[in-house]
Amino acid sequence: MGKLTISDQKIFFQREGERAVIEPYGENCIRCRYTPNLHISDENWTLLPPSGGGNAELTEDLRGVTLRNGLLSVLVEPNGSVTFYKKGKEILSSLGEADLDAKYRHVEGDHYRIKTAFRAREEEHFYGLGQESMDCFDRKGCTVDLVHYNRKSALPVLYSSLGYGFFWNNPAIGRCELAKNRTMWVADSAYQADYLVYAGETPADTYRIYAELTGYPSPFPQWAAGFWQCRLRYESQDELLEVAREYRRRGIPVAAIVIDYFHWTEQGEWKFDPRYWQDPEQMCRELSEMGIRPVVSIWPTINPNSENYREMNEANLLVRTENGQYGIFCFYGVQTYIDPTNPETRDYVWKKIKEHYYDKGIRAYWLDQAEPEIFPRHFDNLRFSVGNGAQTALLYPYYYAKMIYDGMREEQEEPVISLTRCAYPGSQRVGALVWNGDIHSSFDELRKSVKSGLSMAMCGIPWWNSDIGGFHSGDVRSEDFRELLVRWFQFGLFCPVMRLHGARKRETDRPARNPGIIEPSGGPNELWEFGEEHYDHLKSLILLREQLRPYIMEQMEIASKTGTPVMRPLFFDYYDDPDCYGLEDQYLFGSDILFAPIVAAGQTQRDVYLPEGTWIHVRDGREYDGGRTVTMGARLHEFIAFVRKGAGVWAVFDEWNRVCR
Repeated sequence: MGKLTISDQKIFFQREGERAVIEPYGENCIRCRYTPNLHISDENWTLLPPSGGGNAELTEDLRGVTLRNGLLSVLVEPNGSVTFYKKGKEILSSLGEADLDAKYRHVEGDHYRIKTAFRAREEEHFYGLGQESMDCFDRKGCTVDLVHYNRKSALPVLYSSLGYGFFWNNPAIGRCELAKNRTMWVADSAYQADYLVYAGETPADTYRIYAELTGYPSPFPQWAAGFWQCRLRYESQDELLEVAREYRRRGIPVAAIVIDYFHWTEQGEWKFDPRYWQDPEQMCRELSEMGIRPVVSIWPTINPNSENYREMNEANLLVRTENGQYGIFCFYGVQTYIDPTNPETRDYVWKKIKEHYYDKGIRAYWLDQAEPEIFPRHFDNLRFSVGNGAQTALLYPYYYAKMIYDGMREEQEEPVISLTRCAYPGSQRVGALVWNGDIHSSFDELRKSVKSGLSMAMCGIPWWNSDIGGFHSGDVRSEDFRELLVRWFQFGLFCPVMRLHGARKRETDRPARNPGIIEPSGGPNELWEFGEEHYDHLKSLILLREQLRPYIMEQMEIASKTGTPVMRPLFFDYYDDPDCYGLEDQYLFGSDILFAPIVAAGQTQRDVYLPEGTWIHVRDGREYDGGRTVTMGARLHEFIAFVRKGAGVWAVFDEWNRVCR
């Protein structure tokens, strides 16, 4: 048993080997911190100070002390266990290990391996925890490692089908178990357990609270709502401009074109190689005249060959190793990484970016390697400015994006958007547009990408996309790949950002453009390279995207003001419909469009669940009553989408159908 005390609307708990504080944190939110140390840490990481609240109530009885904060209340018992209630109904309760050795295991100094466990509920479902190549949107029954790497962003955030949110406020490497016998959060090395439980009347209300905790999404740039053209990679300024001019000649609008990696002189030198990019300023001017934004890939890797290495190394601006030499990633030489958790690093690197990119006309950046990607994944061997990697590694992508966001804001650039391969809670407030990494070109990965996008939405990341067609091994001459690409294009149409990218197989009969260049371009990846039989359809999808831009921007504005994601599961809006909680392969795109992608080879029809209301099929204008499942056909050049009756966006599809006919 322990001792419970009350002070300043907080509950304090103490027993031998453990201290805790349970307190209101803004409206309808309760924060719990437990530690085996003598003092509770006030470190918030990316958590923002509470806003609002102040009306919490505390009562004490024979069971313990109850804290009420709006819709939420928590009972803290003398043994330290907690039980949460929403509007008087129990939603979450701790297992409350009697053996402290099961809860805390000393690692080093004042850091411990920490476990926090809750009772499992058979009827409960969970959504969130970031993204990875996992074939489930509902995480119930899953164990998810809390670690970043290529194709995986670990965001320790969950939404429960019982109507509450949970944020594990701890950037340590660890895991989350959502098993039948328990729900458990583990930090491999941490000072304390720190989590927040929050709830609104609806999912939208709950996500407004989460936005108060970690930040509202940044305003979305209007230009970014269009079509992005990428490939691995354009080797030179001349090659990139040739592609841009061809798109213009064909009347295909392009919002952005990406200058991918190894356009630089050396890793850790953030500037164009003048051998292949002779006049970036002229290039940017011409692209601007075509209405195209150039986006430049930034890598955080650096090695001793870089002109910046010695200065940055001596100033402790790089990621250190606790043991051994600097090398933590091997790619064209042994590399280490810049340390963006250090504000001095962010300032130094931004100045280089400004001089060599921004001042030449580049206003948007692709932040690759954002995890950072290391081998082996021994994060406890890394030393960041904010601490040992085992305790802080999940913060890296947030500070990486913050480096660009702060630098651009200093130049009065707004809104800011950065394409990044990883994220952490708070990334949404610093302009992060996340994609799901270097996935394989397959229908299997297309299906998983739908779930990844929805999972990221439930982590408060509304700006999301994937490489249309997948990244690895796509063969543009293969009919199998072309079928995949068409279906992925249809999915991309209804993603927050529509971006074509991939390392396509290079044909053996295509001569090298720049023999001997590091990382030569893969195969072509432009609209006219996928076969004449598909070209008109793909072009029509881009033209439809153009017509949808006002609708997309309207939904983006809602996201930035409320935290409501654009791409979201049906239960987000239809939370009283139990059938919506099991849907993993269809979703809402904004409030008025329902999209059901085709995600299997050879598939030409599928079942679609329509929630309450009347829905108009976008291809033929036929109306369907909701509250039921319908079977819909979709040949290769057709997709399945519905518009809620009465929505203004129907006019866009009506006009598009007339033009296409």
